[in-house]
Amino acid sequence: MTDARIENVTARRREFLPLLLLGDEQEDMIDRYLDRCTLFALYDGDTLCTVCAVTDEGGGVREIKNLATVPERQRKGYGAAMLRYLANYYRPHASCLLAGTGDSPLTVPFYRRCGFLDSHRIPDFFTEHYDHPIIEGGVLLRDMVYFRLPLKGDAL
Repeated sequence: MTDARIENVTARRREFLPLLLLGDEQEDMIDRYLDRCTLFALYDGDTLCTVCAVTDEGGGVREIKNLATVPERQRKGYGAAMLRYLANYYRPHASCLLAGTGDSPLTVPFYRRCGFLDSHRIPDFFTEHYDHPIIEGGVLLRDMVYFRLPLKGDAL
């Protein structure tokens, strides 16, 4: 990550759909938040590496709805760099960041390594809201597990 920069995407968001589909593999689920989120794109030089969609859930809570890194750039620090950026970006305006993800051996340790704390879970979210089984890291995703990163004191 030599020449990384993060931009706020305000136009032509659907152009990022192929990458967003890596983080949320059903397009109609992405459609539920794409128009109301703040979309961030991390570039290394001229290469798009990571995107992140964040919504304002009210009460000082911002929720990461989608965080995706292109496969050849995964495990190189781009996702963690995006989360650090978001924490600094939202700290003046929000009490915490929430991130919901599948109970996967790939994503759960990542959020914990980035300082997120266990929050809560929604049972059977993936089996009830997606039109196909989602398998990640060899695990069938069922529950949505939420993590939180307090941004101000002991906000949560």
